[in-house]
Amino acid sequence: MPNPDQHALKIAVARAAVAEVSSGMILGVGTGSTVDCFIDALAEAGVSLKGAVASSVRSAERLAALGYRVIGLDSLVSPIDLYIDGADEIDPNLCMIKGGGAALTQEKIVASAARRFICIVDSSKQVQTLGRFPLPIEVIEKAITPVTWAIHAMGGEPSRRDGVLTDNGHPILDVAGLTISDPVGLERALNQIPGVVTNGIFALRRADLALVATPNGVIRLQHN
Repeated sequence: MPNPDQHALKIAVARAAVAEVSSGMILGVGTGSTVDCFIDALAEAGVSLKGAVASSVRSAERLAALGYRVIGLDSLVSPIDLYIDGADEIDPNLCMIKGGGAALTQEKIVASAARRFICIVDSSKQVQTLGRFPLPIEVIEKAITPVTWAIHAMGGEPSRRDGVLTDNGHPILDVAGLTISDPVGLERALNQIPGVVTNGIFALRRADLALVATPNGVIRLQHN
């Protein structure tokens, strides 16, 4: 059952994020329950957009149902003005683990195409060191066995996410047992394993701003 207090925090941070959006923007939109709240809040506020680039079928359908024009990256002539997405974990440097909703590859692509990235979370997602949340890795099906061996050699404990394929048609390995003290280094190392599509560490393209909902209000965190 959803935690009603946590849901209230998601609504609060979603509304705070709407204040960061200007009418006429091309907006990148992530995926997840907090982003669902953001999409709804955006429509409730009557914010008009030039277009929205969605990181998943789920978000694209929600945006379109509320009257927003959903466009593809191939139609862009300049970077996305702003990308807004949630996270499964975020550290003090605004590096994140993402992919609990299985949209990590598209999220990473859309984030890379944006001038600015705002992460919206509730305070339960804040950690000092990434790794408590199992790290999602999208993998080509035929490569699961050698990728599993490589991750074991790095000290991780991968398991296939049952019954899940990404929008790209690939399975996900969730990796437990990692303490990610060097997010940039591990993100790069995992990307070098043949068969890995992408991994859920967002450190090379971390957030520029985090909006964090707490019981005492929404706080703003920026990295140096």
